[in-house]
Amino acid sequence: MESNRNVSVVKDSEGKDIVLIYDIQFKGKRKVDWNEVKEYLYGYVGDIYEISNTDDYVYIGTDLPDEYTGSEYTESLRGGNAKAKANATQGIPELLNIATGKFYRENTTKKHLRDAQYGWYRYDSRFALPVFADDGRVERYNLYHASMLIRHASDNKLYLYDVIDIKKETSNPLGLNGLPDKKPIS
Repeated sequence: MESNRNVSVVKDSEGKDIVLIYDIQFKGKRKVDWNEVKEYLYGYVGDIYEISNTDDYVYIGTDLPDEYTGSEYTESLRGGNAKAKANATQGIPELLNIATGKFYRENTTKKHLRDAQYGWYRYDSRFALPVFADDGRVERYNLYHASMLIRHASDNKLYLYDVIDIKKETSNPLGLNGLPDKKPIS
């Protein structure tokens, strides 16, 4: 995907990977413009990313933009978690790359017999978003956990289906610890 993503992978104090997203691309006082997020996601369609922990390759199919922005889970989100999900799109390649905790579940619904014939996988991933002070400088980063929902399709490939269960980690805030306000885009 060709864009001006401003993202890197850093380690927390316990040595665990976190995708650090330096910009808030999807802003809004009231609600997220999911159509704008959907358009952004189309830029990933056709890409392939490796989960380094398992050496699995995950494809980005044409169904991701609609599911990511229109799922029941997304429609239930409000406030900070909705904005977190929208802005997590900037780090999808890195979120997949650092994902851990592969968990399998059989497909049990008729509606997914074709697109998830061989079941579902969930992986855990983490990302951080900046919180800006009134003067525009980064005050701190909010840290989030997310589950990467992967479908195992009839073509025997793995496809990113959605990012769900986004939860702010309140017990482990990510301080600045020498991190820059913005990473220069190279």
